[in-house]
Amino acid sequence: MIIIPELKQNMGKIAFFLFALVGLFYSQQIVAQHKNIIITQSKNSLMGPAEPSIVINPNSQNKMVVGVVSENKRSSDANSFTVKNRIFYSKDYGKTWKARKLRSKYGDFGDPCMVADNDGNFYYFHLSDPEKRGWSGDMILDRIVCQRSADGKIWTTGSGIGYNPPKQQDKPWAVFDEYSGRIFVSWTQFDKYGSSDVQDQSNILFSSSADRGNIWSPPVKINQFSGDCLDGDNTPQGAVPAAGPEGTVFVAWSYDEKILFDRSMDGGLTWLKEDIVVSEQPGGWSFDIPGFGRASGQPVTACDLSYGSYAGSIYVSWSDQRNGERDTDIWLSTSRDGGITWSDPLKVNDDKKTINGSHQFFSWMTVDQQTGIIYIVFYDRRNHKDLQTDVYLAYSKDGGASFVNEKISVQPFVPDKKFFMGDYNNISAYKGIVRPVWTSILDGQLTVMTAIINLK
Repeated sequence: MIIIPELKQNMGKIAFFLFALVGLFYSQQIVAQHKNIIITQSKNSLMGPAEPSIVINPNSQNKMVVGVVSENKRSSDANSFTVKNRIFYSKDYGKTWKARKLRSKYGDFGDPCMVADNDGNFYYFHLSDPEKRGWSGDMILDRIVCQRSADGKIWTTGSGIGYNPPKQQDKPWAVFDEYSGRIFVSWTQFDKYGSSDVQDQSNILFSSSADRGNIWSPPVKINQFSGDCLDGDNTPQGAVPAAGPEGTVFVAWSYDEKILFDRSMDGGLTWLKEDIVVSEQPGGWSFDIPGFGRASGQPVTACDLSYGSYAGSIYVSWSDQRNGERDTDIWLSTSRDGGITWSDPLKVNDDKKTINGSHQFFSWMTVDQQTGIIYIVFYDRRNHKDLQTDVYLAYSKDGGASFVNEKISVQPFVPDKKFFMGDYNNISAYKGIVRPVWTSILDGQLTVMTAIINLK
């Protein structure tokens, strides 16, 4: 190739400019563009704040509530620690937060779940500890608890769901059905939590309330296959209900290295006789992530109730290690026919494939019911070769056919197994206002954070 002298002299400058432009583009891909807000931070606690759950008031999007679990006290008996669920509310779109203590006549023991109804009421679902003795008590996890608030500041003392001693009730999640005005909740019941006795079983239960959480229907078992009580891959876990069109209910969960699905066409009264397999989950829902004491890939179910092109679509998202123990990934399967058939799993995280892989994990999904956009928040290590961990947001505007990934944490954190990081993070979105919440470690303290994201 013949090069003109003047052009030859400028090629170095052009190359430098292109290199800088590429570098700028790359840096914009990995540098968070959204302001991070500290909601709460521990005071030398090893257990919490963690397991944050957030909900946006659909009537006033400036109002939102976050629930977290945190350690209350600990004695010389390792089993006698107690935990408290705490509330934080904001009236300025999540820019500032105020704290409230939560008190229930049934006690509390973690697994916060926040829900809002179409009147703007907030609901806080959590576990029970009526004796306030933690695992040393005889009544620990004797029911699921629901507390309600009209403003995020003043809360009822709670109603009980699924009381069935000596069986124990664990990991609840709930959703409000705007069509029927009911609240749906599903969870895992253990005959005896932690038991290795083959006679002890675990099952997925479902209940609903037609009066804003005061009275609950008798729980019904919805899973076809019972599991063990060891809270591992052979225990059905991760039952997150989704409200569908005209009072339908959809629930998926993990069990025996599969994602299983059930549905009710009558508001939870009757269910399918046979569970539907959404996908295989190679390695199961319980796996190891370096730096974490434990990690979970349990699924989240959501349904698009917007008036968009993909209305009625059901989405199930989870994480697993089908690509190897060094390469955890986030997946999404979609159903357009009410959950009868499901798409092949789509990889949500778009990091480049490497020999050693990277971990994407602790994901949670929501659908903005006004826009139909899918949002998934997760921890991510694509930018690091060590234990440094970022937080990413993936979103899809085409019904889950493709995802855009964006780093939303300003700085990475390094986990430490001495801290309890919880079992999940969370996200809420409404009319383009998106608020993820996650647990981080900042200045050596457990910290719950959010990011100010507005995406139309």
